[in-house]
Amino acid sequence: MARGWESKSVEAQQAEAADNNKEPKQRLRAEQAARVRELEGLHLSRKRVLQQLETARDARLREMLTAALRELDKQIQYFGDI
Repeated sequence: MARGWESKSVEAQQAEAADNNKEPKQRLRAEQAARVRELEGLHLSRKRVLQQLETARDARLREMLTAALRELDKQIQYFGDI
């Protein structure tokens, strides 16, 4: 048996290699990659704000988090429309 094949079966590694060769990954232009990163960041921020909103007890904090959530939704919508 060849080195490096011990952790997986030979058949599984060959199938994985064949799958990787069938679908070449499309390279994104710099602008597209930046948009994707920005959108992912907005989604992560939205998730964090929702988590904070679930535990917030102070009315002023809840109001601030709700406003932040609305703003994040607008930005996400804007990126979806571009």
